[in-house]
Amino acid sequence: MAAMRAARLAGVGALAALGLYLARRRLVARALGLPPARHAVTVERNLAITMPDGVVLRADHYAPRSPGRFPAILIRTPYGRGREVGAPLGLLSIMLCRAMAARGYHVVAQTVRGRFDSGGSFEPSVHEADDGRATLEWITRQPWYAGAIGMAGESYLGYAQWAAAVAAPTLVQALVPRATTAHFYAAIHLDGAFALDLALRWINVLGSLERAAHYPLRTRLRGLDPRVAESRLAPGFAHLPLRTADMAATGRAVPFYRDWLDHPDADDSYWQQVDHREDAAQVPAAVHLIGGWYDLFLRETIADYAALCAAGRAPYLTIGPWSHTDGRAILAGLRETLAWCDAQLKGERGRRREQPVRVYVMGAGQWRDLDTWPPPTRPATYYLHPGGALRREQPPDGAAPDRYRYDPADPTPVMGGPLLLTGGPRDNRPLEARPDVLCYTTPPLEDDVEILGAARLELYVQSSQGYIDLLGRLCDVGPDGRSINICDGLRRLVPGDGEAQADGSRCVCVELWPTAHRFRRGRRLRLQVASGGHPRWSRNPGTGEPLATATTLVAVDHTVYHDRARPSALILPIACKE
Repeated sequence: MAAMRAARLAGVGALAALGLYLARRRLVARALGLPPARHAVTVERNLAITMPDGVVLRADHYAPRSPGRFPAILIRTPYGRGREVGAPLGLLSIMLCRAMAARGYHVVAQTVRGRFDSGGSFEPSVHEADDGRATLEWITRQPWYAGAIGMAGESYLGYAQWAAAVAAPTLVQALVPRATTAHFYAAIHLDGAFALDLALRWINVLGSLERAAHYPLRTRLRGLDPRVAESRLAPGFAHLPLRTADMAATGRAVPFYRDWLDHPDADDSYWQQVDHREDAAQVPAAVHLIGGWYDLFLRETIADYAALCAAGRAPYLTIGPWSHTDGRAILAGLRETLAWCDAQLKGERGRRREQPVRVYVMGAGQWRDLDTWPPPTRPATYYLHPGGALRREQPPDGAAPDRYRYDPADPTPVMGGPLLLTGGPRDNRPLEARPDVLCYTTPPLEDDVEILGAARLELYVQSSQGYIDLLGRLCDVGPDGRSINICDGLRRLVPGDGEAQADGSRCVCVELWPTAHRFRRGRRLRLQVASGGHPRWSRNPGTGEPLATATTLVAVDHTVYHDRARPSALILPIACKE
């Protein structure tokens, strides 16, 4: 609109000004890979939608200012609809809603129960099924309803999609869950540990957004600085017991955070009531799942995809080189949401790609279209050797083992990877310099090595305690020495876990998270072996005490064997040549 006002002041006619404005919009749309905007947009704000229990939730309705009937897209969010959050995050939310409405959709953006101006109490996951169904039913009663509804959004907004679709399966025709899961348990209770980074950062984000409207823009921008958040959250990350780390990090008790810790078992009724994975596989809506190789919900996104496939569904899957809050992922999510809803709600089948799976192969810098995930691969075994070597041939007899001590009082930190706000690829050399991290590295590669899927680490270990963590991380090492994390995985063990060996050691398998990466000729593969990645995984105190209340810390000495009788190895899923 600024271009239009400037044109009028210059004496240019209204038609010319409008033409200039639309031309600029087309250029922006083309640069972002979006179809051109076709409609002006009107907005109704602060609509009251009453839930069956009488609680009123607030929503904004964006609509094309054109005659005709248009499908609807519902977005349910705990992060505010825009104005109450303020710039820059609120502005982004408004722009995304306007972009969809300008391309021919009624967009209903609703704030979930207990957040901002919506009534009730916010209990993560608990009310999203019932409130989602009631909101979908409200849409079907509107005079503009045209008989087709999709849902969109990332992270918690994606979970809200699953919950609503399970509760009202006949009312939704298209879902685009991005960077999310149908069941939060596995993301919160991560590999038997607790996702402390996710939990504390999320409650900090929720609180900061609620306070944002009262702050000037400069203060809000400063609040987005990771260094500011880091200093605020550091006391919580270091605090024991975990149950009161919320107070240390935010100065207040957060009931749902404590509920998460008080219910560590997946089969607990607390988690069962909000687990939608099994029922989601039966929802008839067309589903396009979107994830990122460095996204904290990557593994759960792929598990949802696998569940849909196992149920005979035909989901689409897109995975890019993104972390959870990567701006590229936001734009890609908008593009894919429009394409999917155009195909499913408007019948524009040409907007749907031929092959259902599209993944970005890191290192190669290219997208790959596939029929399914994971694609066919062949295993390639790389053995741990003395002197920090990683080789295809087996280690020699009698090779001396490596040793390290893990001290939970000084837990091995995490650098990059699937984190909420600070994730992605990082140079891991500072981490590799620590005495509690073992590294095994190949010689420079003679040929490209491309992996598609989940690598597996088989370790022969002996430890001074039975309660331990074992972590493997795969890195890509360049000629300049930079060691960039590609994927990792952790396994938390209790006494008796692993395959016992005659000498008292045990063979333990650690599954690394899936990836798609090409290690270029001349570069090197590096495997890190450690016993922690704090605070992504809460530290293992070494005592077997409950997660929520443990305070005693016990250091553990580990011995990693790599001889012919105990051949510790990394098994990679190598892409089959076409």
